Amino acid sequence: MFFETIKCEDFEVFNLDYHNKRVANTIGLNINLQEYINPISSALLRCKVIYDENQILDVQYFPYKKRDIKSFKIVVDDEINYSKKYLDRTKLDELYEKRDTCDEVIIVKNGIVTDTTIANIAVFYENFWISSKNCLLNGTTRARLIQEKKIFEKDITLDMLKNSSKIALLNAMIDFDEIKDFNIKY
Repeated sequence: MFFETIKCEDFEVFNLDYHNKRVANTIGLNINLQEYINPISSALLRCKVIYDENQILDVQYFPYKKRDIKSFKIVVDDEINYSKKYLDRTKLDELYEKRDTCDEVIIVKNGIVTDTTIANIAVFYENFWISSKNCLLNGTTRARLIQEKKIFEKDITLDMLKNSSKIALLNAMIDFDEIKDFNIKY
């Protein structure tokens, strides 16, 4: 089973074209998520659409409160595969538990910076915002920002991460969120 996390606010549904594309890429079916999403209030909501290879199974709404993330722990996992937004997040949860006193982890696979457990990551390096070509999950916000040429794809090494002047997290709920005063434990 798979899921999409979709931002809803003031009864508006955000970034829907990119969510529809990801569902199509995941299961090979063109499903119009708009037909299933009816925000329950004008508040900022996290809509969770659960689906399998054949159909939409459930649509849930949750009030959204952004996590305050300032510190990151580098964790290495060369075996992780989260190329589709699987409902089973066991492996990501296990990596998150390795964060020690940090707020979140940055996952490194085969020497390349990939993502955090909840977002794609972008670094400001050599005057450009870049996101890893080998991210774990091709996020919808990341896809949109690449198409808009606001960020660019390139493998991010640990050395590049260390020498980046800025970092940002990207996901459907927070869009492009530059993290001020961050620290990273290597």
